[in-house]
Amino acid sequence: MKLWFPLNKNTISLSIAGMITILFFISGTLDILDYVIVKILLIILTGGLALIVSVILFKKSLTKNRPEDELQDDLD
Repeated sequence: MKLWFPLNKNTISLSIAGMITILFFISGTLDILDYVIVKILLIILTGGLALIVSVILFKKSLTKNRPEDELQDDLD
């Protein structure tokens, strides 16, 4: 099945953030933000988003432009 967008961690986190935003907007509009089930759902989605973002941040490796062994003189 071919999707219109690549399915990776970035698109998953963006879609979860969008769902949280839409749920806040809809539940605030319909005055159901005080219900326990809505609060639990929003807390679970926010925790999932925090987990995905922390995994993405901690797995990124630093890349160096130049190796440390060969020093290069930029003044020449």
